[in-house]
Amino acid sequence: MQKSVLILGLGLIGGSIALSIKQEYPQVSIIGYDRDENTLKAAKKLGVIDDKAESIVAAEEADYIIFSTPVIQTLELMNQISTLSLKRDVIITDVGSTKGSIAAEGERLFTGSNGVFVGGHPMAGSHKSGVTAARARLFENAFYILTPTSKESAEAAEKLKVLLKGTNAHFIDLDPQQHDSLTGVISHFPHVIAAGLVRQAEILQESQPLTSRLAAGGFRDITRIASSNPAMWRDILLQNKEELLKLFQQWQGEMDYVRTMIEEEDAAKIYTYFLEAKQFRDGLPVKTKGAIPAFYDLYVDVPDYPGIISEITGYLAEEEISITNIRIIETREEIYGVLRLSFQSEADRMRAQRCIETKAKYDTFFME
Repeated sequence: MQKSVLILGLGLIGGSIALSIKQEYPQVSIIGYDRDENTLKAAKKLGVIDDKAESIVAAEEADYIIFSTPVIQTLELMNQISTLSLKRDVIITDVGSTKGSIAAEGERLFTGSNGVFVGGHPMAGSHKSGVTAARARLFENAFYILTPTSKESAEAAEKLKVLLKGTNAHFIDLDPQQHDSLTGVISHFPHVIAAGLVRQAEILQESQPLTSRLAAGGFRDITRIASSNPAMWRDILLQNKEELLKLFQQWQGEMDYVRTMIEEEDAAKIYTYFLEAKQFRDGLPVKTKGAIPAFYDLYVDVPDYPGIISEITGYLAEEEISITNIRIIETREEIYGVLRLSFQSEADRMRAQRCIETKAKYDTFFME
């Protein structure tokens, strides 16, 4: 495949898409553009891109243009690039978490005379950011949504799937509105709930100083996504406003129902409510990546003595297994503590488990 691909925005997603294309098609020329010159230099040095674009004018020579920038910035860049002399058959896509406004703007700006636009959303991510965290396997087994809105964009979507074959993602075609409705439920609204729970705890902290100490365990884990980029979530919520407003209304009804059950002390209904939630949750796919990045945690029972962390990380380093996060959950003198290690993938977690149990002889376990 002798093609030129311009990627605008060289963060985790843009960098990982570049690497997956290069891995599958070494002959494809990957051109990178980013407003941060240091990011561009790092991308070139790491071999993520073949060359740097000095300006967006580089889009005129591209066969594919991929916007890997925040939604608001993507809309701005789309308008700027649409004024250039693009190749007639150039295929343009994005990676944004909302699709309604992007798809509508793409359809308006890019016609048969200056390319065709196909909305895209790779449902994968990491707890690390930036081009230095980019990796070709980031999207493996993840869902990659494409939102063609016409016959021309449907044909372009099929070509995109060929270009992005190296992602090893599962491609799904959706209507832009359907995409925003689904991601609103399984990604956008959960982030709102997590942030709300944290804010509630923060308010309680003012009168109950023990709050933050007691929240250091399970509460901190179930609200992890509240640590996401606030600027990104501001833009996502505003772009998916209509769907979220519907969800707020539904959620209020759901909470009113729960409140009524508690007020009436209806034990049977409360039990059924939690049972049905458990059954649905337990039936969700375990290994497939979804809209929210999964946490691949491995828990290790370790004795409380100096050097235990360096011992464990040393064994993992020997096997070249990368850790994304490490935390001591509990350590007290003369008893075993729990070390939680987080990894980028299920494969890394399984390798780490074998390594630790074989070399360190410590018991490990998962908490799904």
